[in-house]
Amino acid sequence: MKVLLTGGAGYIGSHTALELAKNNFEVYIIDNLANSSIEAIFRVEKLTGKKLTFFELDLLEREALNDIFDQNQFDAVIHFAGLKAAAESVAQPLAYYRNNIGGTLNLCAAMGRFGVKNLVFSSSATVYGNPEQLPISEDAPITDAASPYGRTKLMIEKLLSDICAADSTLNVVLLRYFNPGGAHESGDIGEDPNGIPNNLLPYITQCTVGSRKALTVFGDDYPTPDGTCIRDYIHVVDLALGHLAAISKLQQNPGLVTYNLGTGRGSSVLEVIQAFERTNERKVPYVIGLRRPGDVAECYTDPTKAKIELAWQAQRTLEDICRDAWRWQKKNPEGY
Repeated sequence: MKVLLTGGAGYIGSHTALELAKNNFEVYIIDNLANSSIEAIFRVEKLTGKKLTFFELDLLEREALNDIFDQNQFDAVIHFAGLKAAAESVAQPLAYYRNNIGGTLNLCAAMGRFGVKNLVFSSSATVYGNPEQLPISEDAPITDAASPYGRTKLMIEKLLSDICAADSTLNVVLLRYFNPGGAHESGDIGEDPNGIPNNLLPYITQCTVGSRKALTVFGDDYPTPDGTCIRDYIHVVDLALGHLAAISKLQQNPGLVTYNLGTGRGSSVLEVIQAFERTNERKVPYVIGLRRPGDVAECYTDPTKAKIELAWQAQRTLEDICRDAWRWQKKNPEGY
């Protein structure tokens, strides 16, 4: 089975590529390498002993994208590509709308033109905005996302819903994931963000390895037990395996379906810091800062639907996330 991954050289994309290759899928990757590294693909190939087909391309390059679809008959697409930092999107909304929406429109047009009927979309729990109830299930009310980044995810979900309504032969799985962390157990691939990390775990590991002075905890005055934000942290390998489960679901011709991928357990920022310190016997330097635009106080899921319909559930713990994230950073102190 030929599967195309847009953004497949990125953090979640590379881990998913590895799991697909391990399971004998033919893996093709499109990535513009704006926030990723070709080295991740080389390392996936080394770990799996499988060759991946890579195209350096931006999804906004419509004609080049069409050429790739013309020359390769894909069975399914997993769409990761997109800008992904909530706080950055507040400062740069036009860049997020142009890149995330425009790239998806070009991808969907290419799929339609060349008869590709199966898509897994990398959505986000940010579409729920400030949730009205916890834990969050897939039928939770959605009124507005909390940031331009989240709104692009929500708009793309609506776009895909409209396309499916117009064409009953399409099959789309929307995966709304919560907060990925950790790395492959080898320590050879992991999260390597450009600039100051937007996600908590790479910020912690970079401060611990000494490449940054101190972690900034964005606010300690939220209405939570310790005043810091609570999130559902899921190991990136569990998340990657969720995409394999979604590919299996596509083969059942489900139409349009949505799943939350998370553990069902919320952890505060301070709890994650404490877990990291306890697991790795390292002290994390941190300071308390102001709240960050686009953040909500609490966000964690009810993963029951994915467990029942995808036969998938997260297996790895917060301690596993902290241990694997630190192994990656120690082995790659400067990233890729």
